Amino acid sequence: MALIDLMPAPLTTARDARLTALPVAIIGAGPIGLAAAAHLAERDIPFVVYERGAEPAAAIREWGHTRLFSPWEHLVDDAASRLLAEVGWEAPRSGRAPDGRELVAEYLEPLAAHDAIAPAIRAGVEVLAATREGMDRTRTSGRSRTPFALRLRLADGTVTEETARAVIDASGTWGQANPLGSAGLAPLGWEAIADRSTGALPDVLGADRDRFAGRHTTVVGAGHSAANTLIALASLARDEPGTRVTWMIRSAAANRISTEGDELEGRGALGTRVRRLVADGRIAVVDRFEILRAERTEGGVRLHGRRGTDTAAHETDVVVAATGFRPDLGMLRELRLELDDVVEAPRRLAPLIDPNVHSCGTVSPHGYRELAHPEAGFFIVGMKSYGRAPTFLLKTGYEQVRSVVAWLAGDTAAAGRVELILPTTGVCSTDAGGCC
Repeated sequence: MALIDLMPAPLTTARDARLTALPVAIIGAGPIGLAAAAHLAERDIPFVVYERGAEPAAAIREWGHTRLFSPWEHLVDDAASRLLAEVGWEAPRSGRAPDGRELVAEYLEPLAAHDAIAPAIRAGVEVLAATREGMDRTRTSGRSRTPFALRLRLADGTVTEETARAVIDASGTWGQANPLGSAGLAPLGWEAIADRSTGALPDVLGADRDRFAGRHTTVVGAGHSAANTLIALASLARDEPGTRVTWMIRSAAANRISTEGDELEGRGALGTRVRRLVADGRIAVVDRFEILRAERTEGGVRLHGRRGTDTAAHETDVVVAATGFRPDLGMLRELRLELDDVVEAPRRLAPLIDPNVHSCGTVSPHGYRELAHPEAGFFIVGMKSYGRAPTFLLKTGYEQVRSVVAWLAGDTAAAGRVELILPTTGVCSTDAGGCC
């Protein structure tokens, strides 16, 4: 795809005038979607924000009990900060890492309530699909001059369509968990035990306490969301007799979890605590276990799998699936995308974020060029732009939307000038669906 393909021909006809009068559609009212709204507001470009949840930042509210690794100064977008300063907002104290609830209450809620953004937010609206008005992906003539059409499910269940001049997909990956099966599919029999499993980052010490107290829980996954849950379960086990914790991983060691000396102090401390709990016998480890099949037992779950060349089985009461996330691409099937075959990120971005090569602190600055697709005016940003790679950071997402909005405004100089100043204490995701 040549760079010239990114920009439609000059708009001159009545149909073109209609296109430019339409708003930019933002999918998702999380940190990145709201940052995109702030940048569009600064440039006086009309927009609408579709949020599937009942209120902005709905996904973060689900794991709000979890502390981020990153301090406040890396969690606030510049354009958002400028907007909020106009109404007397004061940035939280730098150097301190908030939890998800604080991020929402002290930053995202005030931003969503700002007069420049609040009227454009449509909460309780799910985007079912995006396409071009009257054109499937096979039709080419006049495509870049044709409005996008978004099929929506409203809060009352009504399905309707609305049009947009451009689309910024900041819907994230929360709720799109990687399956537990080693082949990338749900294990055989998983439906029968779904009620005895939970997704990543349950509120073990709060709202979900009764589900885990006095029971044997197996946490599957080798990332930091698994580590958070393991630590919470070990704490619960001190107070609740009969509570047991097992950590199941596919590899021989959980090398993705950092320890002391990590560039992020909070992240390193997390890994160190987990390893200490393992060494003290408070967390049992089942390594090299590839899950193939799940079976319901009288009181819990039996996982069948393979350890090396041997068959194996593991019994537990509850399973926590902390296996990371993947993007929902089904809603985009009528758009012309250019995605990497492996990580499902935009093809130009994929080499910059390959988790086999890069950590979040080594990702190069990138903007509209790396995020563009053959579908002019359509961009995937934020955690979803990273596909299956778990190394996203909010600061990177903010630079993404700054560049994309500049391009939509016709400011190609600003759009192409991408910068990302990352100190050695850079900001990594907790693999909690894209935040930190």
